[in-house]
Amino acid sequence: MGIGGLGHMGVKLAHAMGAHVVGFTTSDSKRADVLALGADEVVVSRNADEMAAHAASFDFILNTVAAPHDLDAFLALLKRDSTMALVGAPATPHPSPNVFSLIMKRRGLAGSMIGGIAETQEMLEFCAEHRITADIEMIRADQIEPAFERMLKGDVKYRFVMDIATMGS
Repeated sequence: MGIGGLGHMGVKLAHAMGAHVVGFTTSDSKRADVLALGADEVVVSRNADEMAAHAASFDFILNTVAAPHDLDAFLALLKRDSTMALVGAPATPHPSPNVFSLIMKRRGLAGSMIGGIAETQEMLEFCAEHRITADIEMIRADQIEPAFERMLKGDVKYRFVMDIATMGS
């Protein structure tokens, strides 16, 4: 879930691992982009019919969204004994999920930050082997403030990288 800086890498990595990847986005305009990243399907989460078609069908959901949102809509997509892992870090808390959605279906809600050095090295080697890179937009140092404003508006695909050679002395 969430096709931003972190989510686009999640799609690429899961695809390279051989998973059936379903990308969730709030915007129908991202459908072609998500498929191009390697997703097998795209669900527009604001489309009730698309969401309902996937009820209780997922083994795992990687939630990369960094904004507070209703977790219940996505927990309902998990099978029994399945998990949603939160890796996006919103500035304010998510609304609390319905406990019965977790209890009755033995669904799990977990979180993760980052692995250690060994896990990071393994991920980098996997990315090198599969030629996985982040999609970036290179900016100059004098573009940092406009880039920050664009980032706040969600107007970046998918990461900004500043060319430090443009920083001056």
